[in-house]
Amino acid sequence: MEHELISIIMPAYNAEKTIKESIESILNQTIIDFRIYIIDDNSTDTTSEIIHSFNDKRIIYIYNDSNQGVSKSRNIGIKLSKGKFIAFLDSDDLWAPNKLEEQYKKLINGWDVVCSNYTTFDETNQIKHRVSPEIINYSDMLLSNFIGNLTGVYNKDNIGKVYQKNKGHEDYIMWLDILKKSKKAYCIQKPLAKYRISEKSLSGNKLKAMQWQWSIYRNELNLSFIKSSYYFINYIYNALKKRK
Repeated sequence: MEHELISIIMPAYNAEKTIKESIESILNQTIIDFRIYIIDDNSTDTTSEIIHSFNDKRIIYIYNDSNQGVSKSRNIGIKLSKGKFIAFLDSDDLWAPNKLEEQYKKLINGWDVVCSNYTTFDETNQIKHRVSPEIINYSDMLLSNFIGNLTGVYNKDNIGKVYQKNKGHEDYIMWLDILKKSKKAYCIQKPLAKYRISEKSLSGNKLKAMQWQWSIYRNELNLSFIKSSYYFINYIYNALKKRK
């Protein structure tokens, strides 16, 4: 297979406890025309051995000689990718078997960006649902990150390759950039992915997340103090709703 329909980007660092299940959730997709670009960010555990235990030519293994971080690792995968569509899954998250098929139906019907609802789970297996509007535009995204990175797929041929910046909430900034180009996204109203929450999860640090969000409004988007305050208040409100 010289070219894949869908390129899946997976950064991994010391993921020996979770990556096998994550890879399996991709290989079990009902759509088979894809490649997985796994960027091993200089792991020191058995992550590499687990990846190589899969005898599947659709898995492309890239090893970083030094630890680059998640955004740079994803960018390596994006740069190497050849598919018409680009999707993301981290090495501790999971997809439902029909995830890509459900999204592909929307992509071939004219949508350049498709995401889905998803669930979160933790070590106690406490499950919470993350629900987004069916139609998401750029203004919606300023109020809250309605596109979970593990659920989003975009049409690279129409939008171009969009890279992640080495900043907090790097995935959110990327989807904002994508929505600037596509104008809107379609969110499938089904939970098609599972996001694992751990104690060391960066997104679990509420204070840092708030600081990153404010910095995006003021420094990345160059919004005025009044506009930044408006969106930031809505961001806090939506974040609190998600935690119920």
